[in-house]
Amino acid sequence: MTARSSTVAAPSVPHVLSRCRDLVRPALTEAVGRLHPWMGEMAAYSFGWCEVGGAPVAAPGGKGVRQTLAVLGAEAAGAPGRAGVAAAVAVELVHTFSLLHDDIMDGDPTRRRRPTVWKAYGTGPAVLAGDALFALAVETLAAAPGGAGGLRLLSTALGDLVHGQADDLLFAARPWTGPERVRPDEYRAMAEGKTGALLGCAVAVGAVLGGAPPTTVAALDRAGRHLGIAFQLVDDILGIWGDPAVTGKPVHGDLRERKKTFPVLAALSAPGAQRLAALLESGTEPAVAAALIEEAGGRAAALAEARRHIGAVETALAGVPLAAGPADDLRSLLEFLVRRDL
Repeated sequence: MTARSSTVAAPSVPHVLSRCRDLVRPALTEAVGRLHPWMGEMAAYSFGWCEVGGAPVAAPGGKGVRQTLAVLGAEAAGAPGRAGVAAAVAVELVHTFSLLHDDIMDGDPTRRRRPTVWKAYGTGPAVLAGDALFALAVETLAAAPGGAGGLRLLSTALGDLVHGQADDLLFAARPWTGPERVRPDEYRAMAEGKTGALLGCAVAVGAVLGGAPPTTVAALDRAGRHLGIAFQLVDDILGIWGDPAVTGKPVHGDLRERKKTFPVLAALSAPGAQRLAALLESGTEPAVAAALIEEAGGRAAALAEARRHIGAVETALAGVPLAAGPADDLRSLLEFLVRRDL
């Protein structure tokens, strides 16, 4: 999204992600091994470590963004990366817990091209597995040196995450136009809670375990929250106009699913949005709806909003002393996450 991101971020980011995943994986594996065997199997399945029944497999997992942020948070505070491992394990467990429950709430049958846990094991077992991961995250962080401060941050982030998820579910029932419509500022607040809270928590809890002062912890939390909003805005743009070969989703997929994403909400705020609202309500002619959204400035508004939050990330990071190398890795990772294929 910026000249700097296209020349700096991409080459080093895969190495940073793999380095941090390799550092965290033994502790994450050990933690999952403490679960009830059935819960442990579902957790391993969700991480891509096994098939249903427990047979080992190398299924594609996630990038490990949150665990990487936790490790870099500790390193940016001047501590070795291992100081942030407990934070990384805790936030990865919480993230996976949230995905298990999200998939049930959204009725999603697949994730990363495999059946979701609730489709593979059943709804009740998937709920229980999510609860087990949440409990394990709290146990892991509580046992870490300095974990009490990290637990306070995690508790706040979880409250915000639930708040954001509740708003997201309620948005679906609200009208496209009129006084009860979802407004862009409401969407920003939802995105900060649902996506930004845990990203901010990851880097901030890593910094806490790395011995960072409160001002640095608060700045990193702020940076992660702004990152979450920017990340969600980029997802919204890709969900309408992204290349299916890259995103793994059909073109105009979010329009077919009638999702109230930021470009749509911004376009509906423009004059003469009645035709667009009718198309969105019916879910028909998504290509026409996408063109109308772009003509009304929805795509440009989402890009501008993403850039504003990227600027806020940079401001937060520049305002506190951070170890130079890890700070550069952190900036590269943040830019990579919001640049992607725009």
